Amino acid sequence: MHIPDGYLSPAAAAVMYAASVPFWYRASQKIKMLIAGRTVPLIALFAALSFVIMMFNVPLPGGTTGHAVGAALAAIVLGPWAAVLAVSVALIIQAFFFGDGGILAIGANVFNMAIAMPFVAFYLYRWIGGNAAITSSRRVVAAAIAGFIAINVAALLTAFELGIQPLFFRDAAGQAMYFPYGLDVAIPAMMLGHLTIAGAVEAFVTGLVIAWMQKTNPELLEKFSGAAASATTTRVPRWAWGGLVALVVLTPIGLLAPGTAWGEWGRDELEQLGLGYIPVGFDQWSNFWISPLPNYDIPALDNPTVAYIISAVVGVALVLAIVFAVMWIAQRVMAREATPTP
Repeated sequence: MHIPDGYLSPAAAAVMYAASVPFWYRASQKIKMLIAGRTVPLIALFAALSFVIMMFNVPLPGGTTGHAVGAALAAIVLGPWAAVLAVSVALIIQAFFFGDGGILAIGANVFNMAIAMPFVAFYLYRWIGGNAAITSSRRVVAAAIAGFIAINVAALLTAFELGIQPLFFRDAAGQAMYFPYGLDVAIPAMMLGHLTIAGAVEAFVTGLVIAWMQKTNPELLEKFSGAAASATTTRVPRWAWGGLVALVVLTPIGLLAPGTAWGEWGRDELEQLGLGYIPVGFDQWSNFWISPLPNYDIPALDNPTVAYIISAVVGVALVLAIVFAVMWIAQRVMAREATPTP
């Protein structure tokens, strides 16, 4: 679902940036409340969790791969605005350091996975969960359904953004300049894998973690549940950090899924698709940014498993560092603004 550079026209990429910026701005306005509520470690944790979850590729019908996103889980626990920040940081780190998604396509990828997905999941969870108790099994079902539908909405948006490219951008020979397949191919291809496998994985992960939190730290689920919340201060439990470390160690499982995610092909894979040509716009923009660790690999190690774990460690460290740095800067700015002028 990570759109690489070269598959969206510059104009389409700019539109998606323009669509995402107001959400980033509004989310940044919420930083004051988030800091006051001492939820910064939670945001950092769920940003890192989203980063790691997306490294667990699963095989999809047609020989491609997919993954869960963790955006639904973040939205249910943190609320939609904090989830926008958390998942956006994860996606931006993935694009800049690991080439998972394009730099020009960050606006589109954020809109699909860090904006649409959290908001859809959050309101579905609130609607289905209703006034049920925090520890009710109804909330587990609500979380799973919210995760399933939210990731499919994100997949549909991705398919639409890719599929409209041939409608608007063709060269003099009539060939697509960017993404080569239209809506008639993109929508069924993208949705088949997400309606069957990837959606089920997102639902399972979301429901499982919510069920676990109900037993271990139900107060973490109260604030944005729509039900009455207690005055208990929310703190990140130790098991959560331990779980994150365990996931990092297990990330090489994501290498077992063969193939490439649909719509994330490189140039060599495009040549094997039998198109008979390489879209000229793709050739122009696909190498806009060369990431330091493309595809979470370190060729010098000659060991993809170790490289994958190291990439996960580096990615998690970067995500945590950026979230804490941004919140620290925001806290300093707020403190300066609150200081009376002599």
